Amino acid sequence: QVQLVESGGGSVQPGGSLSLSCSASVFIFGMYAMSWVRQAPGKGLEWVAGIDSGGGRITYADSVKGRFTISRDNRKNTLFLQLNNLKPEDTAVYYCAKDLGSTVQPSYVMSSGTRGWGTQVTVSS
Repeated sequence: QVQLVESGGGSVQPGGSLSLSCSASVFIFGMYAMSWVRQAPGKGLEWVAGIDSGGGRITYADSVKGRFTISRDNRKNTLFLQLNNLKPEDTAVYYCAKDLGSTVQPSYVMSSGTRGWGTQVTVSS
């Protein structure tokens, strides 16, 4: 059974930064693309960023492009998300999600991707 455990969330003021991590186990992490998705209070799931299995191809949602950075360390089975210049609208529970194969497929991740329990990010003054 796939296990994904997110950490690093917290409360920050607008303009602040946070670093999220996702520890993966029970599957061959380096064979799969991974994504971060988020769910804001009262809203649906939103795909945020994705990285292919080797880390060479990265894509971002327009809402976070230039502010968030996704990365991975396949030797440590860990996915990262650096959040900079945070805005109140970034407030959400952030989840890491395993993709179907080696390339990023946001539609699959949103509908069927295995996710962890999530970590809360709150941006407020």
